[in-house]
Amino acid sequence: MAGETRLVIIGAGGFGREVYQLLRDINAAGPTFDFLGFLDDGDVRLPLLARLGAPLLGASSILPGLGASFVIAIGSPDIRRRIDERVRSSAPTANLIHPTATIGSDVEVGDGAVIAAGARLTTNVTLGRHVHVNVNCTIGHDVLVEDYATLYPGVHLGGGSVIEDGVTLGTGCVVLPGVRVGRGAMVGAGAVAGRDVRPNTTVVTATARPTLRSTASGNGSPPD
Repeated sequence: MAGETRLVIIGAGGFGREVYQLLRDINAAGPTFDFLGFLDDGDVRLPLLARLGAPLLGASSILPGLGASFVIAIGSPDIRRRIDERVRSSAPTANLIHPTATIGSDVEVGDGAVIAAGARLTTNVTLGRHVHVNVNCTIGHDVLVEDYATLYPGVHLGGGSVIEDGVTLGTGCVVLPGVRVGRGAMVGAGAVAGRDVRPNTTVVTATARPTLRSTASGNGSPPD
């Protein structure tokens, strides 16, 4: 369509379908993207895509020939990073920001970011490349969220906190003001990180105590 950005979504799983709905909401507010279809390198539940009227075009390897921008709708930071490193030179990225998200002043949003419905970013916030901010997250002043970080629904980041590269923040978790979550770490659902979290560790429970589990191998991230 003339004037609209041609777009494909890489990842046709559950989160990919949520991102497709986000895309439809953006277009309902004002035609912005010409959606071509999904790309996926694994098994896909085709009946679910069919119910949405969304085609599967093929594997991500065909991206260069499509003449389209892309967004990666896969929850795992490690997988998202690997795909981006493979395809980023062959196509431009797109940012998807839901019409109901609020973005304050002096907010920098990196390439490929996805910001879902009800997200709130206040002021002096920086998001890195391919960051996912899911539904109803809040991000306070002076927060830095580095590349490939994933914020699941209902995450709350206090002012001045730092979320390093490849971090996963589980549903409903809270990072208190000024706390740093180290590279590749995971904060479990509902946990409160009241002190710095070491890189490549997983913290759980309301007091965010470390467990013996490590995410250094990339196995700590949810698959979708």
